[in-house]
Amino acid sequence: GSFPEKLVSGSDDFTLYLWHPELDSQPINRMTGHQQLINQVLFSPDTRTIASCSFDKSVKLWHGRNGKFLTTLRGHVTRVYQIAWSADSRLLCSSSADSTIKVWDMASKKLLHDLPGHADEVISLTFIGLALSCFSNILKI
Repeated sequence: GSFPEKLVSGSDDFTLYLWHPELDSQPINRMTGHQQLINQVLFSPDTRTIASCSFDKSVKLWHGRNGKFLTTLRGHVTRVYQIAWSADSRLLCSSSADSTIKVWDMASKKLLHDLPGHADEVISLTFIGLALSCFSNILKI
């Protein structure tokens, strides 16, 4: 059978909500743990995991089906602006005001690579195929 679509939202009030927007106006789960505002939240391409990033320097992982907390990825020293999943859901990248991109291995939930090089905050990033693109005040090629 088919599964209802899910929606996840993140807020300035440090919470996330998981919803079945077609079925119910009440959330499936209220997800707490971030200590500052949430900048971005994304389902992994395989839908098994939800990732959220925050001004609290962390990336948190949640179960994609029920929103239960899984783990916190720590490594950035200041605000985390954005996250990006690889197409196969094996890698998660995070960009930060600390001028780095972190590449996280989802099998081990550990830091795989630290990508320094930007002279300023890394505001956004995205995967395309196997390559990673990012944006800051300076373009690196």
